[in-house]
Amino acid sequence: MFGPDKQSGQPKLDGGGRFGNMASVGEFNSFSASMPATKVELSVSCRNLLDRDTFSKSDPICVLYTQGIGSKEWREFGRTEVIDNTLNPDFVRKFIMDYFFEERENLRFDLYDVDSKSPNLSKHDFLGQVFCTLGEIVGSQGSRLEKAIAGIPGKKCGTIILTAEELNCCRDSVLMQFCANKLDKKDFFGKSDPFLVFYRSNEDGSFTICHKTEVVKNTLNPVWQAFKISVRALCNGDYDRTIKIEVYDWERDGSHDFIGEFTTSYRELSRGQSQFNVYEVINPKKKGKKKKYINSGTVTLLSFLIETEVSFLDYIKGGTQINFTVAIDFTASNGNPAQPTSLHYMNPYQLNAYGMALKAVGEIIQDYDSDKMFPALGFGAKLPPDGRVSHEFALNGNPQNPYCNGIDGVMEAYYRSLKSVQLYGPTNFAPVINHVARYASSVKDGSQYFVLLIITDGVISDMAQTKESIVNFVPFRDYIDRSGNYILSMARLAKDVLAEIPDQFLSYMRVRGIKPSPAPPPYTPPLHVLQTQI
Repeated sequence: MFGPDKQSGQPKLDGGGRFGNMASVGEFNSFSASMPATKVELSVSCRNLLDRDTFSKSDPICVLYTQGIGSKEWREFGRTEVIDNTLNPDFVRKFIMDYFFEERENLRFDLYDVDSKSPNLSKHDFLGQVFCTLGEIVGSQGSRLEKAIAGIPGKKCGTIILTAEELNCCRDSVLMQFCANKLDKKDFFGKSDPFLVFYRSNEDGSFTICHKTEVVKNTLNPVWQAFKISVRALCNGDYDRTIKIEVYDWERDGSHDFIGEFTTSYRELSRGQSQFNVYEVINPKKKGKKKKYINSGTVTLLSFLIETEVSFLDYIKGGTQINFTVAIDFTASNGNPAQPTSLHYMNPYQLNAYGMALKAVGEIIQDYDSDKMFPALGFGAKLPPDGRVSHEFALNGNPQNPYCNGIDGVMEAYYRSLKSVQLYGPTNFAPVINHVARYASSVKDGSQYFVLLIITDGVISDMAQTKESIVNFVPFRDYIDRSGNYILSMARLAKDVLAEIPDQFLSYMRVRGIKPSPAPPPYTPPLHVLQTQI
């Protein structure tokens, strides 16, 4: 969403608010550590390709290109295998790609009939091409997109079928609980204040911290709270990788006393509570000095429960729709739309600031809405014919049906409204927020999720009615590329505005206990019956 920045006079985008926690010993969020992007596997099939061979059918290959942000340059990403003598190929070789909800990832699929062993594509017959985005494939029903192949005028080039499947990069997490017995006493005037530190081993023999428990005060027999950690964070999905656990006595000044350590692995821990998961805590220095040293206590695994984490894509694949509503600020502080200084300036040669923000965010999020119909609202203007001030009016002029067809339809309604309404004020958000909230509150089964994009430059006049938790402004001026590259600016803007949506979406679903619906059954290509005369 867009929000105020009076000092610079530039608009801002408003995304979901986030509040951080102050970390202390015993707090380490393994889920907040930077993880690789979700990876998806793209499968390609075609039907009714052009037949370019005289004495047999085409020998097709599919070449995937991706587009660099800003440069518009297409770069080859990979090629499928060649399948001989078919117009209906189901390619075996897949494309594995990083998927980011907040980025528009443009794809181009070129098809060729291979006539020789030359890797030079110009030596082969072009069969057509398809343009789409990765989000368009993922957002289609069952993550399966079927599109007509184009590129050869006057010819029917057949269809391409693109299927995306999220790779299961070890999405399990585990809920574990530990206790200890007879730990070494480290404090002079009392017992120890023990906590555990978990490390996963790396390929080079080093260790990376992945979790800390809370501190249990003044005891040699602590029982720590159960905690959840992703298997990726704990062992990077390698069940036999060494996990080192150190035991410390907490000190206020941060100079925590080392009690001892032990090692295990995910495979050992997965046995659960048993004699195999009682560990001697060893202090190597004490062991080296004292001949009668046995251990510095024991740590016991009390419970081990495996949970499979559901992902944003699980919900999308199960049919959850992202409903996108836009609300635009038509207050007078934006300036006269006829003047170049106005943020609503009707420039015949390029998008104004509002149009740019709308297009950048909308083109990405529309891939997740099946009907591509978006409510578009305005606020802070005097409406014809009587000049009444409205903080919730339909940009298309139809209050009973404020839906616009696609982002292009929203853009068209926005520019039409600029010509008919009078910019006024004040800047009240509550009516448009309540408008979307009315619809959102009626859908409680997780089948729909509502996103409101507010584009504004004004100070919020009704802050008491606008919950502070949803206001976290993103300054638009930070995204105007100094070189004047509006494409790059729009990509960066959309990325920052949309980046938090998947996590907020998952948090919403978890709190309400909503599980993703089952994905539709996988697509089965029609059976081709071959008849042979003997």
